[in-house]
Amino acid sequence: MNDLSLTDSAIQDYLDAGLRSLWYPVVASWEVGSEPLGITRLGENLVLWRDHQGEIHAIEDRCPHRGARLSMGWNLGDRLACWYHGVEVDNAGVVRDVPAIANSPLVDKPCVRRYPVQEANGAVFVYFAATADETPAPLTLPEQLADETAYANFVCTASWQCNYQYAVDNVMDPMHGTYLHANSHSMAEGDRQAEMALEPTDSGFIFKKTGQTGVNFDWVEYGNTGAMWLRLSIPYKQRFGPGGPFWIIGMATPEDSEHCRVFFWRVRRVEGWQRQVWRFFYRTKLEGLHWDVLEQDRLILEDMAPCARDHENLYQHDVGLSRLRRVMRKAAKQQLSRRQEVA
Repeated sequence: MNDLSLTDSAIQDYLDAGLRSLWYPVVASWEVGSEPLGITRLGENLVLWRDHQGEIHAIEDRCPHRGARLSMGWNLGDRLACWYHGVEVDNAGVVRDVPAIANSPLVDKPCVRRYPVQEANGAVFVYFAATADETPAPLTLPEQLADETAYANFVCTASWQCNYQYAVDNVMDPMHGTYLHANSHSMAEGDRQAEMALEPTDSGFIFKKTGQTGVNFDWVEYGNTGAMWLRLSIPYKQRFGPGGPFWIIGMATPEDSEHCRVFFWRVRRVEGWQRQVWRFFYRTKLEGLHWDVLEQDRLILEDMAPCARDHENLYQHDVGLSRLRRVMRKAAKQQLSRRQEVA
């Protein structure tokens, strides 16, 4: 491939499958137990499992012998054994045993891809490199997730039948709150007309309503700190429990070009005895209301045509998502160029 082949179509196809050189949350921590778990993310098949110490590992979900799914096999701690013929592959993707024959040439050979993996804030993060020789970037999360002493968080996750870019666009759109979520517990108030502005930050930018602050969904922030995240806050009245503003940190992970997994951390700054009060209040009173809001988003996005972006007529409220699209497209082009160089 040469640079002339980086057509608009090639760049968009790459972007549709998932921007790389990023950490993505792939599942909630509770989903990975003693049994191997097979998943598809960024169009690639992975298998996750915990070893005897509880540490999570991730490798390509493919036995190097005949291609059977390792996720259908057995967890032997530091390795998986294929159900088909018993071939054992360790957490680095190296074949450790082929029990059906003696002296197999496969033994001690790295035959399947290993994925860097970290566990944080109730989720499992996997790094998807753009090239095989790439060193993973450090995973730095927003303050509301990084400081678990001052902030308490809950993670909710769901699979949506739409491309991940639609989920990203949805969060990068404060104006939809007073319309789509007008009957929700937290977004009924505020102007239904507003001027919007962009404000650069060290890791991205903030997109905000210029004449409205402290009402509801007034602003959203995009950041890239090893993972690509979106952050917003919604002022909560005292009747919604102890703590300051209600923070939401959102991330969208591609499964394939038509499906994604969304992750939303719901966060409040609470310490001491208020921490337990907030957690109890959230579980018993607020969690269901928040799922109602997400369900409204899901219904809108899943019912949009896959090619809806090709027929848009954007206006001033869409400056934020337009900027983010350009940022992502530029990154996609750079990653494709790097792939050319190492090919």
